[in-house]
Amino acid sequence: METRCGYVAIIGRPNSGKSTLFNRLVGKKISSTSFKPQTTRHRIVGVHTDSNAQFIFVDTPGIHLGGKRLLNRVLNKNALNVLHDVHLIFWLIDRGQWTDEEDYIKRSLDKIECPVILVINKIDKLERRDDLLIILQKLTLKYDFAEMIPVSAMKQDNIDDLIASGKHYLPESEFFYPDEYLTDRDQKFIAAEVIREAAFMFLEKELPYATHVEIEKYAEEDNRLVISAVIWVEKIGQKGILIGKKGEMLKKIGSRARSAIEKNTGLKVHLELWVKVKKDWQDNPQIVGEYEL
Repeated sequence: METRCGYVAIIGRPNSGKSTLFNRLVGKKISSTSFKPQTTRHRIVGVHTDSNAQFIFVDTPGIHLGGKRLLNRVLNKNALNVLHDVHLIFWLIDRGQWTDEEDYIKRSLDKIECPVILVINKIDKLERRDDLLIILQKLTLKYDFAEMIPVSAMKQDNIDDLIASGKHYLPESEFFYPDEYLTDRDQKFIAAEVIREAAFMFLEKELPYATHVEIEKYAEEDNRLVISAVIWVEKIGQKGILIGKKGEMLKKIGSRARSAIEKNTGLKVHLELWVKVKKDWQDNPQIVGEYEL
């Protein structure tokens, strides 16, 4: 049987639904999701394999032009660098909204030769079905897209259509990975992402961006996972907010993270969280270097 295999970048501005789509396509929660910009910090690879095609999806940080920190600049650079090493691009746009970030992405795409499928996400939130036709007509003028496919990553609408369309743009090739392979990230990395996602869910304003999670222990003992993690922040005051009155905020974060890790691994989890301060780590080249490709 003729098989196809190739790399597919998933790009877009923050909150367009990239990581949600990525998790749907792979069939497992690997990349952290949140309504806050640049929840995704690392380049994460996930693999979808069927009978005649293997997609190697690359989830990227959202293109966010507002941040001035070193971390923000590195994440934008990482997202754009991925575009030069793939066979196909899924460009997500939230219901046709076009901003400065979309213009920025377009200028980068103009410099490469790679088919781009426009994925119009969150169609389940459109007030009228006729609005979709108007959006499609408007976006046709923006770029020479290979195809335009409306989806709802959250509701899983048209995901199969997206996969079917994408196959045609992958090169003929043997599969790069075994059929059961899902991601290049291990469970320790995913646990850190889940903890950081929980912090993003409960913390307000800029504090989530000051968090950096480091797993100190990840071990299976007596048929359960024992995990110890440090949540780093930048200021003493942030530490107090993250811990909360009588430790209530940290308990909420830990409870949500533990439940998600148990669902992901099928094991009972004992999770210990600690909060420590590392001043201005977002501008520290040694720490931010962990996020560089």
